[in-house]
Amino acid sequence: MLSIIQAAGWPIWPLILCSILAVTLILERLFQLKSNKIMPPKVAEQAMDAIKHGFANEETLVKLENMGLSGPIFASGLRCLQKNPQASDEDVKSSMEMSGRIAAHHLERYLPALATIASVAPLLGLLGTVMGMIEIFNASNPSASNPAQLAHGISVALYNTAFGLIVAIPSLMFWRYFRGIADRHLLALEVSAERFARHVAQLRS
Repeated sequence: MLSIIQAAGWPIWPLILCSILAVTLILERLFQLKSNKIMPPKVAEQAMDAIKHGFANEETLVKLENMGLSGPIFASGLRCLQKNPQASDEDVKSSMEMSGRIAAHHLERYLPALATIASVAPLLGLLGTVMGMIEIFNASNPSASNPAQLAHGISVALYNTAFGLIVAIPSLMFWRYFRGIADRHLLALEVSAERFARHVAQLRS
């Protein structure tokens, strides 16, 4: 591996940094986008049970706020009622929507960075290719041919092109994969929040 890096020249170092960052972001998203971390089992049922016999107590609200991303959404609606028992159904929904936007931000966290890596990596590879071509042209001077410099220029061009694609392709694939997961979780959160808001409205009517 070290010999490949040496043959690829200095342009490969930005690509190595991008690859390390991409792997870190992919592992982080694989862990954070697990279903049980977004919507833990029975969280909606616990939120509905909390309001069946009146307003939820502080212990229940704190417990809900620590249950994934969906718990804080339900807890925000309950806190709205706790602070203002006369709050309208629209006030409750607005409070939950605000928490929902925060949850959406967490779902999409680091995805723009991963998309940027997928876009930039081929350009960095192209930069390495251009630098290698410059070395090839310099080595092809009729007055002083330099086979070693020619070989080095070819290796710089090819290794950087290949490594740029090796970094970009998985980054793009995982970005599309995580984008789909985030959209699916966001839809599930919206549906659950809407059902909970209707349940609260029915109990108050």
